Amino acid sequence: MTMFELVPGLAAKDFVVDMKLCRVLFEDNRHYPWIFLVPRREKVKNMTFLTMEERLQLMREIALCEEVMSELFKPAQTNVAMIGNKTPQLHVHVIARFEGDPDWPGTVWDGHSEPYEAEKKKAVINDIKRSIMIKMADGRFCQH
Repeated sequence: MTMFELVPGLAAKDFVVDMKLCRVLFEDNRHYPWIFLVPRREKVKNMTFLTMEERLQLMREIALCEEVMSELFKPAQTNVAMIGNKTPQLHVHVIARFEGDPDWPGTVWDGHSEPYEAEKKKAVINDIKRSIMIKMADGRFCQH
């Protein structure tokens, strides 16, 4: 595996788990369960920097994480986004959205942000990690 470093904005996020390609990070915002998938490759700004197989693996991991977030949190909608204007490292947002959240139905970008209480944050991260690991082990999202 190629060594990589997270850019400062992503390095400040909480670690959840490493998948085959991506590092999963957690956004500390109690209004929306929110994770990031960051391919563990050096100097990757967008998908064109990945091989075709890596792109396919990224899609598998996005699908797995979207399923995890939907099953764990039962949101009205799960948002998946790749933007990169502010953070020059390929990363994919997977965000559980609820009709009652403070920015619904608008976007979360530059919206309301309040951190979790420490114990709640730890519990949410552990739940996400456990669910991702179970799904990785069941083989449905493995490379064929």
